[in-house]
Parts: sequence; C-alpha cells; structure tokens
Amino acid sequence: MTSTPGDLLALISAGGATTRSDLVKLTGLARSTVSQRIDALIERGLLEESEATESTGGRPPRHLRLATEDSAVAGVDLGVTHCRIALMDLAGQVLACVEDPIRIDEGPEVVLAHVDRRVEGLLAEAGRAKGALRAMGIGVPGPVEFATGQPNNPPIMPGWNEYPIPEYFDTTVLVDNDVNVMALGEHRNALQNVDHLLFVKVGSGIGCGIVAEGRLHRGAQGSAGDIGHIRVNGHDEAGCRCGNSACLEAVAGGTALARRLTELGIHAESGADVVALVQSGNTQAMRLVREAGRLIGEVLAGLVNFFNPDVIAIGGVMARVHEHLLAGIREAVYRRSLPLATHGLSIVPSRTGVDAAALGAGILAIEHHLSPENVNRLVASAG
Repeated sequence: MTSTPGDLLALISAGGATTRSDLVKLTGLARSTVSQRIDALIERGLLEESEATESTGGRPPRHLRLATEDSAVAGVDLGVTHCRIALMDLAGQVLACVEDPIRIDEGPEVVLAHVDRRVEGLLAEAGRAKGALRAMGIGVPGPVEFATGQPNNPPIMPGWNEYPIPEYFDTTVLVDNDVNVMALGEHRNALQNVDHLLFVKVGSGIGCGIVAEGRLHRGAQGSAGDIGHIRVNGHDEAGCRCGNSACLEAVAGGTALARRLTELGIHAESGADVVALVQSGNTQAMRLVREAGRLIGEVLAGLVNFFNPDVIAIGGVMARVHEHLLAGIREAVYRRSLPLATHGLSIVPSRTGVDAAALGAGILAIEHHLSPENVNRLVASAG
C-alpha cells in the first residue's frame, strides 16, 4: 500500500493526485493519516497547498503541488575542456545556466572550486539563498563508482582517481559518468514515453548510456555502456588510451578522425575541428565521418540484437554532423541486426544537444532529493 510521506509526495509530483481527497481515494488511508503526512511535507517545505481558483459550490478544494520557490538543484557537466552548469528548481525548470572553458586535467581542487563559485553565483542570479541548494548532480568524462561518487582510473582525468567528489561540497552530491546523465537528460526531457533507450555519445571518446524500462542502468559497478573500448576487427594498429588497441573510440572517435585527417595533410586537432571541416564541405572529412558511423553501427548492431531498444539517440560533438554520422550508423545497424530487433527502431540525433549532460545531472539530483526514501528521511529528521 502507498502510505509513507515520500509515497504521497511521489503521487503528487507525478500528477496522480492534486488534493487530500484524491490521496485518500488512491491509497485507502484514513483522511486523518493523509492529513498528518501532508502537513509534515508542507512543514518540511516540500509541498504547497492553495485554494482552487474556481469553485463549483460549497467549500473550495485545496490543491497540492510541489514546492519549488525556495529550493534549487545544480546539474554540472564537466567535460575535457568545459564546465556547464544548469541551476534548476525541483520541477526541472532551468533557472540559470552558464558554461566556462576549464580543463579537467587541472585537477579536482581547481575544477571543483570553480564549480562551487559558479553555483553560488547562479543561486544569487536566480534570487535563491545559498542554503536553497538541495542537491547537486555531476557528470564527469570517465568511469565512476556510483555508490561512492569516486572516479575510477579515468584515463583523461589525471589526479581524479578515487577522489571523493561528494565530500568537497556542503550539499548532497551524486556523481556519474557523463553519458549516463546525458541519457537521463534525453529521456526525461525528450523521450519520456520511450521505455528502452540507448544514448550514444560520440566525441573524443565514445560511450553509451542505457535506459531500461524507464530507469538508468549502470550495471554492477557503474561501468555499463562503455562501448568505446569494444574491439573493432582489422584495426590492430590503432592504440587506445586505455592501453589496448583497436578499441572503437581509437578508430571512430573524434580525436582519431582528427589524427587521420592530419595524416592526409588536412589539419585537425579535435572532433570539433572535424565537424567544422564537414560543415565547410571537406569531402575527406565527410568520408571519414561516414566510415566512423559504419564502425559505430557495427558495434551497435550487436547491442540492438542483445538489448532491443526502442530508440538510439546520438549525441556528443560529432552529432553536429549527424546527417553523415547517422547515415553510416543506420546502414550498419539495419544490415547486421535481426529484423525483429529493428522493427520500429528509431536512430535519431539527440534533441537536448549540448544541454543533455547538465540537464541530466540536475534531474539525477532532483530524483534523488524527491525519492520516497529521501523524503521519508527528511520528514523523520524534522520530527
């Protein structure tokens, strides 16, 4: 039976109930019990109750809704060379947003101090007190042990291995791999009705976020979806930053494509440079991007047969030239996957784009803060 304060708040925030009477009908609880728990949620600042604007006669009903005015969460997207932060209310509305250039290899003390200053500034910009911050979600470009929030041997994050990121801040902090929060941001903002989603980030590296039955799937230790280090046949010469060779990202990632273009006499240093060359009409860059799409599609074909997703969304810097990248991906997936697995499958560019990770990190924080378990703890701690 749905009975705890956290369960009641979940019904209200999901739109399943708007009044105390609704909750009595839905839960079967006594009206006095519902009122007691709703009062506790209001006192804790999690709910608001107001009279309806229209009355059909008699005493007007009082409507319940999530309290959003005095609270906020921060979603932080830490990339290799950037930091993007979205300040959001508990309903998921963005209150303020900022992006700054900063290198992840400057180390955790420098980067996290920057995040702390920026979040404080965004709170002031949005008219929220510093104490209004309820939780923070952070996406980082490397493997993360989700239970502890500690990066685990991240190859492009020197100085971050096992660094206790949540301990740096004075609020609840959840840390995840960047592609996981991108998948969450895409699902909650653009593909809410999709039960099974693969979100593939194609940037300097390649990773995959997995949404199964509407929930983010991380695996036993948090490393599910690390497709960038799946071996690609016929490319033994391609050394990877992980220490192996012929990994997918070492052959089809943005950095690998930039290196191949440079070898052809066309200067490129990053995936963004490759994108610029494609957008300017460079035929060699177009060819390499389409080839990369085919290689990525070969790997995704196996995942389609195994996982049977409804949608594959493609994000990351290389998705800015999705017409070439997706052509190669679709070609390989539909050629190599089983007909039943591709029946109804959509392969699409990300709709949340550059905002995916920051939005997803914010949603990670919101869903933790409003989870029944956390709400019950907050109510209990308030007596």
